[in-house]
Amino acid sequence: MSGDKVTIPKVISMKEKGEKISMITAYDFTGAKIVDEAGIDIILVGDSLGMVMQGRSSTLPVTIDDVIYHTRMVKNGTKRALVVGDMPFMSYQVSVEEAVKNAGRLIQEGGAEAVKLEGGREFVDRIKAIVSCGIPVMGHLGLTPQSINIFGGYRVRGRKQEEAKRIIEDAKYLQEAGVFSIVLEAMPLSVAKEITESVSIPTIGIGASKLCDGQVLVFHDLLGLFEEFKPKFVKRYAHLKQDAVRAVRQYIDEVKKGIFPDEEHSYL
Repeated sequence: MSGDKVTIPKVISMKEKGEKISMITAYDFTGAKIVDEAGIDIILVGDSLGMVMQGRSSTLPVTIDDVIYHTRMVKNGTKRALVVGDMPFMSYQVSVEEAVKNAGRLIQEGGAEAVKLEGGREFVDRIKAIVSCGIPVMGHLGLTPQSINIFGGYRVRGRKQEEAKRIIEDAKYLQEAGVFSIVLEAMPLSVAKEITESVSIPTIGIGASKLCDGQVLVFHDLLGLFEEFKPKFVKRYAHLKQDAVRAVRQYIDEVKKGIFPDEEHSYL
């Protein structure tokens, strides 16, 4: 684990060197501090905050102000990792001007070092405009949660030949538009493999196989804090919700029985 600050050129060079990229979401100072100290390469302040932080049923209600607020907290807890702010639903779809304005806000007000947006060829003009302003952009293809109402649910994308072909083509469009990396979500191994081999920029998978150049998971999923549902691609490395409930129950019990606070935890 290197202590050097992770930058865009560093991320791109990791693919060239065959070094896998680690990425995770974070939404506040404490979470960011934990993953940054652990040595994560990229922190994504994802619009997934709508579900794991706000209790929403999807990412659609999340606003640009929400992401800016959380990005600012994450930035305060980060020293090494590259911080990427997610551009939420309707923060870039309306027009090129809105896209540039909101990307700029994530950088200026939130402290993000790059932004991420979902979609393929239909948003190339937005990506080019944002990049031309000096703002690095991360792409996102496959299952794009902001399009949940079109897809009709959270399902794997690219199983059908025509759909797979379009996703692969979109990856090339995104590279030409200037993105520095692409998140590939919920797609067959074969599609992720072809994209990863056909573009010179890193691919970061989430449910897209180990053949991608890196991987990303949601903080709360990885640590077992969010149990409302568990996608196939999630691996829980801890079960902190269970530990937290157990600890709080012990606290309640000790308060009820007059055990806490004892002399050790009192001023004499």
